[in-house]
Amino acid sequence: MDHLPDFIGDLALILITAGIATILFKFLKQPVVLGYIVAGFIAGSAVPWLPTIADMENVEIWAEIGVIFLLFALGLEFSFKKLIAVGGTATLATMINMGAMMVIGYMVGRMLGWPVMDSVFLGGMLSMSSTTIIIKAFNDMSLQRQKFAGIVFGMLIVEDLAAIVMMVLLSTVAVSNRIEGVELLENLARLLFFVLIWFVVGIYVIPTLLKRLKAYLNDETLIIVATGLCLGMVLFASKVGFSAALGAFIMGSILAETIRAKQIEHLIEPVKNLFGAVFFVSVGMMIEPAVIGQHIGLILFLTTVVLSGRVVFATLGVLASGEGLKVALQSGFSLAQIGEFSFIIATLGMNLGVIGASLYPIIVAVSIITTFTTPYFIRTATPVYRFIEKRLPSSWQKIVDGYASSGLKTVNRQNTWNRLLKDILLFTTVYASISLAIVLTGKHLLIPLITQNLPGFWGRLLSATLLLLLMAPFLRAILMKKNRSDEFKSLWNDNHFNRGALVSLLILKAGVCCVLILMVLVPLFPHYAPAMFIVSMAFMVVIVFFEGFKRQSRRIEARFMENLNQKERLAEKQAAIHPQVAHTLLSKKIHLEEIEISPLSPRIGKTLRELDFRGKLKLNIVTIVRGNRKINIPDANERLYPYDKLIVAGSDENIQKFVKDLEARNLGLDADDDMQPHIVLSQYVVEAHSPLAGKSLGETNFQQKTECMIISIDREGTAWANVPASFVFREGDTLLLAGEKTKLDAFETALSSF
Repeated sequence: MDHLPDFIGDLALILITAGIATILFKFLKQPVVLGYIVAGFIAGSAVPWLPTIADMENVEIWAEIGVIFLLFALGLEFSFKKLIAVGGTATLATMINMGAMMVIGYMVGRMLGWPVMDSVFLGGMLSMSSTTIIIKAFNDMSLQRQKFAGIVFGMLIVEDLAAIVMMVLLSTVAVSNRIEGVELLENLARLLFFVLIWFVVGIYVIPTLLKRLKAYLNDETLIIVATGLCLGMVLFASKVGFSAALGAFIMGSILAETIRAKQIEHLIEPVKNLFGAVFFVSVGMMIEPAVIGQHIGLILFLTTVVLSGRVVFATLGVLASGEGLKVALQSGFSLAQIGEFSFIIATLGMNLGVIGASLYPIIVAVSIITTFTTPYFIRTATPVYRFIEKRLPSSWQKIVDGYASSGLKTVNRQNTWNRLLKDILLFTTVYASISLAIVLTGKHLLIPLITQNLPGFWGRLLSATLLLLLMAPFLRAILMKKNRSDEFKSLWNDNHFNRGALVSLLILKAGVCCVLILMVLVPLFPHYAPAMFIVSMAFMVVIVFFEGFKRQSRRIEARFMENLNQKERLAEKQAAIHPQVAHTLLSKKIHLEEIEISPLSPRIGKTLRELDFRGKLKLNIVTIVRGNRKINIPDANERLYPYDKLIVAGSDENIQKFVKDLEARNLGLDADDDMQPHIVLSQYVVEAHSPLAGKSLGETNFQQKTECMIISIDREGTAWANVPASFVFREGDTLLLAGEKTKLDAFETALSSF
C-alpha cells in the first residue's frame, strides 16, 4: 500500500496526458499513436517544468501488459487460414521486402560502426510496416476497397507472423550474443514445434469448451475467460522459454478460429486500447531531445533509407509476384513507414540489454517522420506510375500489365504424386508432433509421478503402457492415413515403379512411428534395447488391427476439423454469396463487395430502374440484404432503404465510383439539427362554437386533416388516453396535441375544414 499513491498518480498522469494528446491529434487528423508518443514525451523527464512520472518501474509493468494485449488483439485479427488465403503474392512480396530491409538495416549499422547486436536489431526494426497507420490512411482516403489495398493487407498479415518469429529469434541471438546458424535453426524448429502443438491442442479443446459453456458466456464472463486464457498461455510460453508476446499472439490466433472471435475482439478492444496507450506513452518517455539533436543527421539518413528502401523493395516484391506496375507502386508507396512493431522490437532489445540507449529515441523519431509522410507517399504513387509508364519502352509492357495477367504466370496443376506426398507430409508432421509432445510431457511429468509412487520394473511398465496408449490413435493415423485414398490406389495401379515407391513410403511412415515408440521404451528399459525394437513392431501391428484405436483416431480428427471449420461454415450460411462463387468471379477480374446504404444517401427510396447502376456504372446488384431477409437478383422495381446491404459485382474501378455515388450527401439532409422539424406539444380547448363540438373523433377524420395527434383529453378532471373513434367532443374538453410546430400553428385553420 505504500506505493499506491505513486502508482495511482503515475497512471493518472499518463492517462490524462494521453487523453489530451488524443483529442488534439484527432482534431489535427493525425494518427493517435503519435499523440500517445507526444504525451509520453511530455509526461517524461524531458519536460521538467511539468508533472513527471514518479516511478518508472510501474510504467514498465503497465507497458509490458500493453504489449501482451496488443499482441493478443493482433492474434484475434490474424488467422492461419487467412494467411493461406492471401496466397503467393503477399507472401513472396513480403519476404522480398522484409529480407532486403533486414539486410540493409544490418549493413547500415555495421557501416556506422555499431555493434553486431545493434545492427541486427536495427534491421529488424526497419523491416516492419505500421498496420495501424496504413489502415487509418486507407480509411481516411477511401482506398480500402482498391485492389492494391487488398495486397497490402495480405502483406501486413504475413509481416505480423514474420514479426513474431523474428522476436523469438532475436531473443535467442541476444541471449547467446552470437549468430549461429545451427542454433538459429534449432530454435526455429523448436518454435514451430511448440506453435503447432499449441495450435492443434488449442483448436481441439477451446472451441469445444466455448460451445459447451455457451449458455453461461455473456459479455462479462466471456471477456474474463478470454483474458484468463490469454494470460495462461503467456505464463506457459514464458515457462518453456518463449516470450510473453508469443503466448498472447498464439492464444489470440486460436480464439480467432472460433465463432466467438468477433465478440471477443469487440470486448477486448477497450482493454487493448487502455494498456496499448500506456505502452505507446512509455515509448514517448524514452525520447531524449539531446540524443535526437545529437543524432539528427543519422535520423534523417535512416528516414531516407526507410522511405526509399521500403518503396523500392516492396514494389519489386509485388512485381515479382506477378502484379502490374501500378499496383506494385501503390503497394510499395503505402508501406513506406515503420511503426508499432518496431517499438516492440526496440523494447525487447532494451529489456535484454543488447542495444544502445540512443537507438530507441532514434527509431521513434524515424517512425514519427515516416508516419507523417505516409498519406503523401500514397498519393504520390499514381503520378510516379504515370511518369514511369510514359518512359518505358513498349517491349516492357508485360511489366506494366504484370505477368499474372499476361499469361506468363500459370497455375501448376499438382499431379497425383504431389497431392499424395503433400497430404502425407502434413498428417505425419502434425500427428508426429502430437506424439512427441506426449513423449516429452510423459518424460517430465507422468513418468516421475508414477515411478515415485511405484518404483522398479512395474512402475516403468505402467508408465510405458499409459504413454503408448495415449500415443496409439496418433501413431495409427501416421501409419494408415491416405493408404486407401484415390491417389494411392491410382498410383498403385499405374505401374510397378510406383508400387516400389509407395511401399518405401509406407516403410518410412512405419520408421517414424518406430522411433517415437522407442523414445518411450528405451529410456525406461535401457538394458533391453534390442527387445524394445521387437516390442515396437508388435505394438504397431496391434494399433493397425485394433478397431478401438481406429475409432478414437477418427473421432479426434473429426472434432478437430469441426472446430477448425465451424467459423467458416457459419459465415458461409450467413453469406449472401457462396465463397466459391466469389472466388470464381475474382478469377475473372470481377469483384464482389458488400456495401451498406447510409441513411443520408440521396439514393434512398429510389428504384433500381431509376438509378440504372448497370447502365451508368457497368455493375450489377446481386443481392440486397435487408435485416434477416435476402433479396437475391432483385428486379428493377426494388427500392433502396437505409441500412440495406448491397452485394455488388463489377470491376474495382466501377465499385469505387459506385461507393462515391452512394456516399454523396443530400444537402437538405445534412442541415443543422435545429433546422429539422421536431414534435412539440400544445393544448386546445373545445368551445361552444368550435367545429369539433358535438362530433365524434372518427367522424372528423382528425389526424389526416390536421396532421396532429391527440395524446389525451381532459374532461371534468378526468384524463382520457387512447381515445376511441366513438368519443364525442363536448364544450370544455381540453385536448393535449402532439405534432410539428408548423402543423400546430396551423391547427385552428385546419379545423375550418371539419
